[in-house]
Amino acid sequence: MPTETADIFISGGGIAGMLAAISFGKLGFSVICADPTVPVTDQGAKGADTRSTAFLQPARALLMEAGLWESLAPFAAPLQTMRIIDAGGADAQPRVQTEFNAADISEEPFGWNFPNWLLRRECLAEIGARPNIDLRLGVGVHAVLTRTDHAHITLSDGSQIMAKLLIGADGRSSTVRSQLGIGVKTKRYGQKALAFTVTHPTPHQNVSTEIHRTGGPFTLVPLPDANGLPASAVVWMERSAEAERLTALRPDAFTEAMNARSCLLFGPLTLTSPRTLWPIITQYAEQIFGERTALIAEAAHVVPPIGAQGLNMSLGDLSCLLELSKAAPDALGSRQMLERYHRARHGEIRARLAGIDMLNRASMAQAQPLRDLRALGLNAIHGLTPLRKSLMQLGLGMKR
Repeated sequence: MPTETADIFISGGGIAGMLAAISFGKLGFSVICADPTVPVTDQGAKGADTRSTAFLQPARALLMEAGLWESLAPFAAPLQTMRIIDAGGADAQPRVQTEFNAADISEEPFGWNFPNWLLRRECLAEIGARPNIDLRLGVGVHAVLTRTDHAHITLSDGSQIMAKLLIGADGRSSTVRSQLGIGVKTKRYGQKALAFTVTHPTPHQNVSTEIHRTGGPFTLVPLPDANGLPASAVVWMERSAEAERLTALRPDAFTEAMNARSCLLFGPLTLTSPRTLWPIITQYAEQIFGERTALIAEAAHVVPPIGAQGLNMSLGDLSCLLELSKAAPDALGSRQMLERYHRARHGEIRARLAGIDMLNRASMAQAQPLRDLRALGLNAIHGLTPLRKSLMQLGLGMKR
């Protein structure tokens, strides 16, 4: 079988991998992207990803530059306000409520939320319209061999590909990272997240709401209306045993449990999707580059789903690689370029992981004194206007 060539080979056809393919393709590079699984692009289909992704303000600029925002915009649910509620008292009722409004720091919303299955559908359509992007589904990376001037990739179907830059976007168990012998640091919380979608009678008014009690936050993120009713994506984090118990409940019992946990802030919730269960960890690669190779997204870092940081950190990786590639296209995949990428991203990644780890541990608090302390902290942060604005800017990744 003859060896094929491309400027860039991307291992991983998830949302981050497909966005990378589209972005580099828009710059004129030839791209091959491969993934062993076929994306599910229908909410009702088996295996559909019922989670959602909020693109924060900096991410929209990348999507616009890639030519993807125009097709996504009609499906966007703006996130104007982030509301945090502490329900950690003796009774499961709201006792402290703080709101962070994007208008305090910007004329734009914090971000825009989309169902993951829809993002996959739109990305696939865009890739299909780009002749310099070759997407191969049902095939994965089998082996990687790197040299100073190229990476040589062997796929599971026997195909041989030679590329100037290999991008590992193949998830937390990255084959590319393993092939290069790059280690990871991992923290486990004994915690899992249920993801599903709901409708409710009370409009969300573009407010994303986190309700804290124990085990982790119960988060409702705005979605466009569904069947004429306000809709939200829910991520419900709990300790693993409790999350598994909830997942196994019959629909009527689960509905009763989720309504109790939501404090009925939006009225009775109606489940509109299957429930999926996801393990919660914090993980980062000890370095995010190797010879002719860059790691991005969950191959480089994994965070709990708090503050919409996960995919937005991934797009920070991608933005950095794109800027370096535009600045010196002839140096694509060179050691100098990749060392600059590592220096620009690795420290920030570790700092954000530390902050999210701290927030997650606070949200898991079981002892009443710790829950009371958490409520006091929320009040204090919200009451100090300069601190509140600084935290909002930090969460968005804004340059101050």
